[in-house]
Amino acid sequence: MPQEIERKFLVISEAYKKDAHRKTYITQGYLSVNPRATVRIRIRNEQATLTIKGKSNEEGTSRYEWEKAINVTEARELLQLCSFGLIEKHRYEISSGEHLFEVDEFLGANEGLVIAEVELKNETDFFEKPAWLGGEVTGDLRFYNATLSQHPFSQW
Repeated sequence: MPQEIERKFLVISEAYKKDAHRKTYITQGYLSVNPRATVRIRIRNEQATLTIKGKSNEEGTSRYEWEKAINVTEARELLQLCSFGLIEKHRYEISSGEHLFEVDEFLGANEGLVIAEVELKNETDFFEKPAWLGGEVTGDLRFYNATLSQHPFSQW
């Protein structure tokens, strides 16, 4: 089964922006937020995907992930079926050592929240921590995008 292994951190400064080599706009919504699996529709620029993610392991670092490219027009139609609020964000990509950090700067109801994720090859993979990384929130369900669609940061 395909596995996603990642760690998440709060971001404590905007210094990441000067190191970013790519910035994209993302809109996503959830057709299902069942505790065992989420079903996400995402449009990133003019590409769309349907993603199914399984329940995370106890530490929150690893979970099943299946993703398939879909037609953007169909993705827009599916976003209208989402039960909760949409997630809107700018994503910045920053290389650090041998890893890629994706920094999500949330918009709309989650404005003010900035989270960095780094995907790993295995759970013990070492990575360099940029100075703009703050506290780790891996495994904290409040910071999952599916949760943020239901309980936005602005309501905390």
